[in-house]
Amino acid sequence: MRFCVQEHFARKHHFDLRLEMEGVAKSWAIPKEFPERKERRLAIQVEDHSIDYMDFEGEITEGYGKGLVKIWDKGEYELLKKTDREIKFRLMGQKLKGVYTLLKFEKAGKDYWLLMKVSD
Repeated sequence: MRFCVQEHFARKHHFDLRLEMEGVAKSWAIPKEFPERKERRLAIQVEDHSIDYMDFEGEITEGYGKGLVKIWDKGEYELLKKTDREIKFRLMGQKLKGVYTLLKFEKAGKDYWLLMKVSD
């Protein structure tokens, strides 16, 4: 399966992780750079996108997400585990390589995710 990371120069600079899954691109906004081993990053799940959007680079000129989008990394990934609260996967990208985990947690009644790199 494919993955991509789009660097998004919107109102707030961030990275969008997209995993091809269940016929769509499951998506999370990562406000900071991707984590190194033993680091944690907030990952905010956003709406699913079309798989075609994983190849998008260009300028969004209007509305939410207005700004420049560049593909920062892309490649294949292997899904290792998927539950309602955990997604574990191996990235085989041009920049990102290794096993990552997304863990869901609740804070103030909202669901959030943590992104961690668990091994090389």
